[in-house]
Parts: sequence; structure tokens; C-alpha cells
Amino acid sequence: MTEDGITVGEFREADGAENWRVLAEGACAFFRTGSFAESARLVDAMSRLEGVADHPPDVDVRRDGVTVRLITIADDWYGPSRRDLDLARRISATAKALGFAADPSALQSFLVIPGAPDTADVMPFWRAILGYEPRDDSPDEDLVDPHMRGPSFWFEPMDEPRPDGGGAIHVAVWVPPEEAEARVAAALAAGGRLVRDQFAPSWWTLADAAGNEADIATTTGRD
Repeated sequence: MTEDGITVGEFREADGAENWRVLAEGACAFFRTGSFAESARLVDAMSRLEGVADHPPDVDVRRDGVTVRLITIADDWYGPSRRDLDLARRISATAKALGFAADPSALQSFLVIPGAPDTADVMPFWRAILGYEPRDDSPDEDLVDPHMRGPSFWFEPMDEPRPDGGGAIHVAVWVPPEEAEARVAAALAAGGRLVRDQFAPSWWTLADAAGNEADIATTTGRD
């Protein structure tokens, strides 16, 4: 772990982190606004915070709010840090001063998980197709968008190849822990079926009527 790195649990339990949720890749918050101009005003105020230029957040600006992601990336670390926690507190204070409330229920992140009997055989193909790069701390397992825009690809060995020797892809939707069971229930009510839940509350695997699988995932139990 990089010297500044902290666990998901340490971030979650820290004072001043109430607006934030650690998802698949970093600590995230969504601050609801009333217009694009208000969203831009919040981003401008964030840009003026001391030290933000040295460790800038990833920001998505929309007409109804601003999503902020904080993450520390090193050769041996890809997750939250004390520097992220400090900035998260100051961003929350800035949003509060401007009258913008956080809404953690609006947060989620998305992953694509290709499976193969030997993931090393297929990773070069996906790297070429996507223009992605290996993740610094797990280069043999994961590919990430160097611009931090698209979903990451986490490669998973298959215990048993399909009869034709082919692979399989499923997706993972990461949500705040308190939102997970409602999301699972909604998927079941919409015609899905539960494939496995022995790893819950870290993740549930569900499938649609055609057998396509998706995980509802959280950071619970992943320290």
C-alpha cells in the first residue's frame, strides 16, 4: 500500500466523509444542483481549493448536478488515500456553503468483466480495441481508460470453458452499500433471477431471461 493509502473502511468511517461512497474505483460524491450554471459554479469553487491542482478530482458536470471522484494511483495502490479524504471534506464544505446537498443514492460505477480460460490470451485484443492501458497495480488482470472516462475491464479466469471453447462477458454495477438490496429486488421484479448470493453483500450475481449475467456489487467486505 502506498504510504498515503487508506482502506475502504477507514475512508467510510472517517468524520466528514458522510457525503461520499467508495465504489469500484475511488471515492465518489454527487452534489445536486438546479441548473448547468449552478453546476459550473460549484466546479469553479472546487477549482480554487488549495492544493487541488496537485491532485485534481475527476468531475462530471451535468445540468442537475456534479459527480466528483477522488482516487490515488500508484504502482502498488489504486484507491482512496488520506489526501483524498482531506480533499473530500473540503469539497463537501464548499458544496454546503453554496447550498448544494449531496445525494449518495445517485452514485454508481460500471465495469465490464470478460471471462476466458486464459485471460492472457484475450487481454491484448481488448487493449487494442479499446485503446486502454494495464492498471498499474494489477497489470495482468485489468485494463483502464487512460483518460478515466470509460468503464474499466476486469478480466476473470473461467473455471470451465464453454463447450465451443469461447469466453463470456458479464457486467458489474457498483452502488453504495445501502442501495444494493433495493437494486437487486428491482432487478428480480423486472424478470431477473438470482444466480448466486453467497458473496453478498460484496456482490450478488443475477441474470436476465436470456441468461446474460450482471453483478450488483459494493465495497462491503473488500478491505
